[in-house]
Amino acid sequence: MKRLTNFKLFFVLLVLLPSCKHHSQPEKTQLPNILVLFADDMGYGDVGCYNPGSKIHTPNINSLAEAGMRFTDAHAPGTFCIPSRYGLLTGKYPFMNARSYKKGLIGPGELTIASLLKKSGYHTACIGKWHQGIVDEKNPRPGVKLAGGPTEHGFDYFFGMPASLDIPPYYYIENGYCTSSLSDTIDASHTPGISPVQGAFWRKGGIASGFKHENVLEELANKTEQYLNTFFSKSKDPLFLYCALPSPHTPWLPAERFKGSSPIGSYGDYVVQVDDIVGRIIKKLDELGQAGNTLVVFTSDNGPVWFPEDIARYGHSSTGPLKGMKSNVWEGGHRMPFVVCWPGKIKPNSVNGHLACFTDLLATFAEITNQKLPENPGYDSFSLLQQMTGHKSSLPERESLIIKGTVKNSFTVRKGDWKLINCKGGGGFLDPGYPDTDTIPRQLYNLKTDIGETQNLYYVNQSKAKELSDILNGVISK
Repeated sequence: MKRLTNFKLFFVLLVLLPSCKHHSQPEKTQLPNILVLFADDMGYGDVGCYNPGSKIHTPNINSLAEAGMRFTDAHAPGTFCIPSRYGLLTGKYPFMNARSYKKGLIGPGELTIASLLKKSGYHTACIGKWHQGIVDEKNPRPGVKLAGGPTEHGFDYFFGMPASLDIPPYYYIENGYCTSSLSDTIDASHTPGISPVQGAFWRKGGIASGFKHENVLEELANKTEQYLNTFFSKSKDPLFLYCALPSPHTPWLPAERFKGSSPIGSYGDYVVQVDDIVGRIIKKLDELGQAGNTLVVFTSDNGPVWFPEDIARYGHSSTGPLKGMKSNVWEGGHRMPFVVCWPGKIKPNSVNGHLACFTDLLATFAEITNQKLPENPGYDSFSLLQQMTGHKSSLPERESLIIKGTVKNSFTVRKGDWKLINCKGGGGFLDPGYPDTDTIPRQLYNLKTDIGETQNLYYVNQSKAKELSDILNGVISK
């Protein structure tokens, strides 16, 4: 309890210090450090500041929200890892991208949030999970540089894995080179008694010597702290750090000290560990004197793998009031916790209901650094700076949003309070089982009155359905 109290006090000081006369405040023209903390498969209802009924203790993320702003209508641009990350990094709708994963989804010279920030003098680093495709990532060779990774897309430094912790081969990459040969093979793993894609699940494949799944999260946290120590001891440049955690995505392997820290099993314990890492990284920034001039963004790439039977078993909804889960175009698949904190710039403990998407970070960072995005119809990025700070902007704001499901030709389109799904069911490779949605070919919901998507109004309001359908067709037909 003492630790929690002190941590909350730390966040209060972050907010108050910029206004104190004795505080050494950065020049107005000084650019902020930018830290993007990206969880993997964490639900809207897991975090206490979004779901007071959550059975998972998340004091650090909650404190971040108390010190900053909590967006309640923010969305991933995809319903699973790969498209979501592409949208965040490039500011583009992922379904418009025709490149293959094997060649690398991000094309040579394609603008990313990292390459954009480098133009303004930022040092850029990525630590964690990439999952955008690296050429020959399935067959890395010691001493041979892997093409197409983060350091070829705007990042000065990268340490992490090519993909998820349940997808072989299992190894680390540092600045384009695998750090150890794949000399071993590991058998597949799963947890008996639950879904085969939950628990301690991973697939059989090659593994680097010394690589242990259960140690990865701690190793990445340590690497991040070490990197911050080294960078700020040598440089006065602004830093952009994209910390892409591979958790609480499977395998659910919380460190020993977190086991039993939640009442909902290994998934909940793993979320508690993610929250602890968020606290560790922000505390490190404070120790280095950087927290007061850092814009922090916390979110997750898509919804959780949490079935209705899990809700019944544990009495915990990982998506809160939302329907669906990972891979679904229902809200639970892509509406995410999205917390931003920027001391002295963002009003503490504020809540924002503006429609937002991860693709908007590109335009937001461009406005912060006084840059203009190239004239390219592929961008779907709208600055959130006015929403975050309250300062007026001449830039347009987001009015609609389109997200593709994992089933072919499944889409959802959003405008205002209304949402259209152009198929039956959730459009995902994971089906949580809602047979009531299979009787009508399309779905229309008013999210203001029905956030749980329980009343399909498709036949009730055909004019609204047509309006949204026309928006969708106007984009996907390009």
